[in-house]
Amino acid sequence: MIEPVKRLCRGADMNLISTTASPPALVIALLLLAGCSSIGRTVDPAKYDSMSCAELNSAMGVVARDISQTAITRGKVANTSVPRWLLGGARVKSAVAERETARIDRLKQQQAALASARARRCTSPSQ
Repeated sequence: MIEPVKRLCRGADMNLISTTASPPALVIALLLLAGCSSIGRTVDPAKYDSMSCAELNSAMGVVARDISQTAITRGKVANTSVPRWLLGGARVKSAVAERETARIDRLKQQQAALASARARRCTSPSQ
């Protein structure tokens, strides 16, 4: 992808081209990684009713970690500088950020369902 640009800009500073090409590569890589990982998942509160308190606590921790990691990824994408010459780069950047925001919203719903199930089943901290 970068080779044609390097050929067009023979007299230009090649270090500048290689450093400005890395943020779009990051955005594209994030788009590919985030692609189908968050599609079609829904929260099913009924499945939490059969879990023990320890399992609910563990699941809460996993969901909280996933929310944090997704928020960090969304922040990195939002702060990525996309060069002007990369057509559609800003659109890809915003699409990835929106996808991560939607994933965070789904994880928050899952966290709320877990908290509700934990409040119903686990009345004391020792359970």
